[in-house]
Amino acid sequence: MSDWVDACAIDDIEEEDLIRFDHGGRTFAIYRSADDAFFCTDGLCTHEQVHLADGLVMDHIIECPKHNGQFDYRTGKALRAPVCEDLATHPVKVENGRVLVRIG
Repeated sequence: MSDWVDACAIDDIEEEDLIRFDHGGRTFAIYRSADDAFFCTDGLCTHEQVHLADGLVMDHIIECPKHNGQFDYRTGKALRAPVCEDLATHPVKVENGRVLVRIG
C-alpha cells in the first residue's frame, strides 16, 4: 500500500537545492530543480549510507558529501564512482503549495 505523505511546503526548498525528510524510520531527500519541478529519492547514499541532504546539487545531479559519488536525482541513476548502485526514487506531487511524496 502506498500513501501520499505531506513532506514540506514548496517554499521550504530553494531552486537547485534539496532538504532532508524523515518519515516512518526512513530518510528521504526532496529536490527542487531550476525549472521548479520536485523530486524525491532515498536520502542515504548507496555507497556508505551518508545523508545526501549534506551534498551539493548541480543541475539534476546530487553529489554525495563523503566521496563525491553522483546520482541523477530525477531517475536515481548512479553516475560517478564510487557509487555503483542506483538510488530509489519516489513519486512526488504538489498540491496547495505543499510537496507530497508517495511512500510505499
